[in-house]
Amino acid sequence: MKILLHAFLISCACTAYISCMYLNLPADHYGIGGLFRFSPKSAQPLRQLAEILLHDASTLSRADRELIASYVSYLNKCHFCCNSHSAIATALLHNDAALVEAIKQNPESAPISEKLKALLALAHAVQQGGNTVTPEIIARTRAAGATDQEIHDTVLIAAAFCLFNRYVDGLGAWIPENDIYTEIGTHIAEYGYLKEYTKCLIY
Repeated sequence: MKILLHAFLISCACTAYISCMYLNLPADHYGIGGLFRFSPKSAQPLRQLAEILLHDASTLSRADRELIASYVSYLNKCHFCCNSHSAIATALLHNDAALVEAIKQNPESAPISEKLKALLALAHAVQQGGNTVTPEIIARTRAAGATDQEIHDTVLIAAAFCLFNRYVDGLGAWIPENDIYTEIGTHIAEYGYLKEYTKCLIY
């Protein structure tokens, strides 16, 4: 009994620092936000990049850009980024979680525009490796009506999320399985990436 009690007390003490597998961070510093607070100097340009790519004005809708981020994160098997950006996309799409899931599973059969399908195919190629992008993939995006700026931004979003995904998973950042994804999705859909969500330190 004493041994079990001792183990329980140790586990309780350790929960104050379980938010990151490889860094000693407080337990309420989840996901990429915990890493941002660990290294605020590098966090500033990363958050600004997310704001520019996903929240600033663009001919691509914010929902479409979040879907690209979610899809690349899904392909990279980054649980935190995929769930977070799926939640943001869902909030921007009037809570249509089924559409977001359908796009992740198979963009080609999802009920979305040919242009978005082509851009997601481009993002998939970038996720596989820059040299995987071919003239045919680019030609498809142009045929579907994508502009040079939209092609550029899709490639940069896909490349940036390979960075974000590896940053989060490479340091073992963690978030519990609960409704916080929905909460953070709603917050970022409204305020963007530069206003911290202080209820739970994620971004």
